[in-house]
Amino acid sequence: MVNILIVEDDTNLRNALIKALSKSQYNCAGAGSLQEAIEAIHQGSYDVVLLDLKLPDAEGVQAIRKVKELSDAKVIVITGYGDIKTAVESIKAGAYDFIQKPFNLDILEADINRAVKEKLTEEENLTLKELIKKGMDYTLETKNPQFAKILSLCEKYAKTDTNILLIGETGTGKEVLARYIHEISHRRDRPFLVVECTCIPHELFESELFGHEKGAFTGASQRKKGLIEMAKGGTLFLDEVGELPTHIQPKLLRFIETKRFRRLGSVKEEFADVRIISATNKDLKALCEKGQFREDLYYRLSVLEIRLLPLRERKEDIPLLVRFFLNRWNKKISTKAMEKLKNYPWKGNIRELKNLIERACILAEEEYIDNYLFASYEKHESLEKELFEDMPDLELLEARYTAYLLKVLKDVDQVAKVLRCSKRTVYRKLKVLKERELNNKG
Repeated sequence: MVNILIVEDDTNLRNALIKALSKSQYNCAGAGSLQEAIEAIHQGSYDVVLLDLKLPDAEGVQAIRKVKELSDAKVIVITGYGDIKTAVESIKAGAYDFIQKPFNLDILEADINRAVKEKLTEEENLTLKELIKKGMDYTLETKNPQFAKILSLCEKYAKTDTNILLIGETGTGKEVLARYIHEISHRRDRPFLVVECTCIPHELFESELFGHEKGAFTGASQRKKGLIEMAKGGTLFLDEVGELPTHIQPKLLRFIETKRFRRLGSVKEEFADVRIISATNKDLKALCEKGQFREDLYYRLSVLEIRLLPLRERKEDIPLLVRFFLNRWNKKISTKAMEKLKNYPWKGNIRELKNLIERACILAEEEYIDNYLFASYEKHESLEKELFEDMPDLELLEARYTAYLLKVLKDVDQVAKVLRCSKRTVYRKLKVLKERELNNKG
């Protein structure tokens, strides 16, 4: 769940925002002054801060700078005294965006989601850079000849600006590979932005991708940059591109061909030098035959194509991956257990393996994790339980793992760090468990 702090001295507006955003599954808190905001930030962690520029104890960019000094949250300024000068000063002071009152709630939510995604991307980029610097990223080490060729292709393709299509099952590391290509390319110092094609509402997709002008539609109170414009000079990663809305496909095709686009509501063309890497677990050719995906767009996106191997086809890499995941826990696994892991048909691929190993490391108090690999939480003390016997549903297993960590660590931030995910993902996993329990009771 996304944590939002609403800093607004108008009590009615603050409470109305808390109520409205809470209905959209955001976790909201309020503050009526900068001092109250500072106290809230000291007591909790926030992904986004909605900040009024005119507070009883602070005005203008002073409040933005103080919030940015204390938190890595994305600051979205909300104010009734907006003008271009104030907007520019706010952005220079560190604000993510500037929204003038009155504003449309749907537009605000889209802005919040984009801010959260960018924050998560920045965190992941930082982690990836550190891993690459240390030579510790698991995709860089392989004993599989086919995967070695894939890495060699990545290094070769990274030297070009040609579009790339990554094809592979869920959990095979398509986004990790896309980030790796970006990090070893000449674009490494420019943005790497992710477009989650399954998560953006169809009616907002054009605005999210290309941006919009003030007055382009109801609630568009100011000009908004799209992800393409924000990614200038860098890489745009289209995740699950097979889900791209049909009305967006011809506009994306035109951008790919010309590097030019128009913000929604504008007649002026803008230029953006962006490298596009796409990923899919679907058969795009089959979608083309069904008329669900433009064939000309498919060929533009797949000038260079990389097919990622499922984990079951690179079994010789499983010991490398297992040791990589075990390393931070200082744990071990027996030869017998390792052989069983190598022979298991990993449907969730690397992601499934990673979650399983880390869960076992948390549960195991002894040096070896064998007895905790697939044991359910209710029965993990039964040491005679055979590996893979009655393996629980993966999604439910991850949810129980998350609940167990929260019980032990008693802090969502710490759980997110252990799982190497966002707090939003932690709350989502807990929601899965709660829904399963309610269904079972029903």
